[in-house]
Amino acid sequence: MTIKTYTKSLLAASTLMVGFAGTAFADVAPEAVIKHYADIAQAKYEDSLATANALDAAIEAFLASPSEAGLQAVKEAWLAARVPYQQTEVYRFGNAIVDDWEGRVNAWPLDEGLIDYVDAGAYGDESDENTLYTANVIANPSITINGETIDASKITPELISETLQEAGGIEANVASGYHAIEFLLWGQDLNGNDAGAGNRPYTDFSLENCSNDHCDRRRQYLSAASDLLIADLEEMAANWQEGGAARKDLMDKGVSGGLVTILTGMGSLSYGELAGERMKLGLLLGDPEEEHDCFSDNTHNSHLYDAVGIRNAYLGTYDRVDGTQLTGPSLSELVASSAPDVDAELKADLDATVEAMEAMASRAETTEAYDQMIANGNAEGNATVQAAIDDLVKQTRSIERVIAALDLGSIELEGSDSLDNPGSVFQ
Repeated sequence: MTIKTYTKSLLAASTLMVGFAGTAFADVAPEAVIKHYADIAQAKYEDSLATANALDAAIEAFLASPSEAGLQAVKEAWLAARVPYQQTEVYRFGNAIVDDWEGRVNAWPLDEGLIDYVDAGAYGDESDENTLYTANVIANPSITINGETIDASKITPELISETLQEAGGIEANVASGYHAIEFLLWGQDLNGNDAGAGNRPYTDFSLENCSNDHCDRRRQYLSAASDLLIADLEEMAANWQEGGAARKDLMDKGVSGGLVTILTGMGSLSYGELAGERMKLGLLLGDPEEEHDCFSDNTHNSHLYDAVGIRNAYLGTYDRVDGTQLTGPSLSELVASSAPDVDAELKADLDATVEAMEAMASRAETTEAYDQMIANGNAEGNATVQAAIDDLVKQTRSIERVIAALDLGSIELEGSDSLDNPGSVFQ
């Protein structure tokens, strides 16, 4: 998905400028803020790994004795695994090591026909842009990629990561990560903007009562994709430990570079990625295929925890999956020491965004799913989503004010045609 660079203008706020050379902050050192930001990253990726391991255990139990209850248990483990992971997305922008890696675990949308069977009536049977649109590796022990015949007789983590992921250089060929697993668990959501998520039968994984053929290979794929997700998360959790590559890269940037990294992640996720590409685009098009967790109808929670992650980065707090809370020196404290009005404004905006996301999530749980909310003509549902978008945009303006208050210069935040030039979406 193409995301255009969006250069934010900085506000003229000379009275709020804070220089780093020789300047003492009231109660918190910027170095401590940056270190704590890294500590929270480590905790979030460790929690993501722990919940992925729990998902893997549920998958193993299910494959040992497939049942409807067993498949539901795996789905619940997948949903639980999304909670800590989505809170890590604020680390993507500005941390190149994270952004370069992220596509392996959370890339979307995907042309799911690469992986397994699809409904041709809803999905189609070919694509001018993707020769592997319906390759269906689960059904085919060999496939052709760019004229080369590939042996896919055994589906392994290596086959998925080294051959199938972005096969042919096409980003839509997403073969690994949360969304590939999501598709295997739920199957296609064939309901459009009507009620209902994917409804894959558990017998798709049964050796004794196999539905839709190739159950042995579907089992291989699910197990291999889960193993690969764990390996990828192990890598990133290690990158944030003491001496890890991501932590070292952050610390090597110095104070100004570290603070720029934090704010780049907050502003880019808030504006271009979440408000724009993940929310406004789908709302403009009314297209259920533009929802983030499109097979499971879990998009409301993914958006909510992205917003929570942005707030975490500013407040220096994180609620761990074991029930404990991680707290420490925060960017909020740093800003408040010199620009309390700016700090108060951003904190209020962050809270308002989370509240709007919670209202959207509550509607999804009680009234209608996210893909129904964005349907053309659904005035109340559209308004619920738009309110969250508006709050994301507003909090991005406050993030700009923080950038100006800390005298960090010009920072490039991710933009989105859906926000900046919505007419182009329909061209």
